[in-house]
Amino acid sequence: MAGLSASVAAAIAFSTLAAPGATAADNPYERGPAPTNSSIEALRGPYSVSSTSVSSLAVTGFGGGTIYYPTTTSDGTFGAVVITPGFTAYESSISWLGERLASQGFVVFTIDTNTTMDQPASRGDQMLAAADYLTQRSTARSRVDATRVALMGHSMGGGGTLEAAKDRPSIKAIIPMTPWNLDKTWSEIRTPALIFGAESDSVAPVASHSEPFYSSIPSTTEKAYLELNGASHFAPNTSNTTIAKYSISWLKRWVDNDTRYSQFLCPGPSTGLFSDVEEYRNTCAF
Repeated sequence: MAGLSASVAAAIAFSTLAAPGATAADNPYERGPAPTNSSIEALRGPYSVSSTSVSSLAVTGFGGGTIYYPTTTSDGTFGAVVITPGFTAYESSISWLGERLASQGFVVFTIDTNTTMDQPASRGDQMLAAADYLTQRSTARSRVDATRVALMGHSMGGGGTLEAAKDRPSIKAIIPMTPWNLDKTWSEIRTPALIFGAESDSVAPVASHSEPFYSSIPSTTEKAYLELNGASHFAPNTSNTTIAKYSISWLKRWVDNDTRYSQFLCPGPSTGLFSDVEEYRNTCAF
């Protein structure tokens, strides 16, 4: 640099040092520190969380619920996740996911349905109504990126996520948990889908529900199937590290476009007798 002025030389040196840092901020949706197995298996993530109750009397189209959100306002907005219970069940059956997912950097809405007997198509409509309320009218709306919404559901709620994704392809991700639906073919689905089946499910046996759902989603759609080893239909109703770990990874990857989480999804977990996972399939096209 002998022929350069001191100011030009300093500028070159600075740009050389700064370039790698510039690429680290290319994804505006990335939230939180780099993940590890321990961080996504933990009961709580890096964000402190608050919650607010939503009365059924204050909304239309669904049965109210609870919104969980990171307390910080310094990281901008967060992606949203609406979670719905199954047949005859209430919000309390899936509430464990609220704070757990929110602490990883999402605004999470666990909801009640209009009646506990509502079928999957109705539950799908109610999830979309809840998503619209969360992003447009709720007290937490300023914390949410309305363009990045995901849906989760258990049993008939899981079947409802498929219905909702078919009706609204802009949904960023769905996670049906031991899903139930009389419709077995979902060739319309374009939304990245992670389906949790349970090996010992006698209510929605994987052979007639989760597996055909997964197989019927086009191979051009990002999808994964994770079967819980020895688990029952009601595995999603209590705190479950495997469900949480891979749900967080799926939501981070497809709602936040955060490729740091791809490592947990592809090739995915070990399977077999001594694993919590009986079977795992994934398109792994990312």
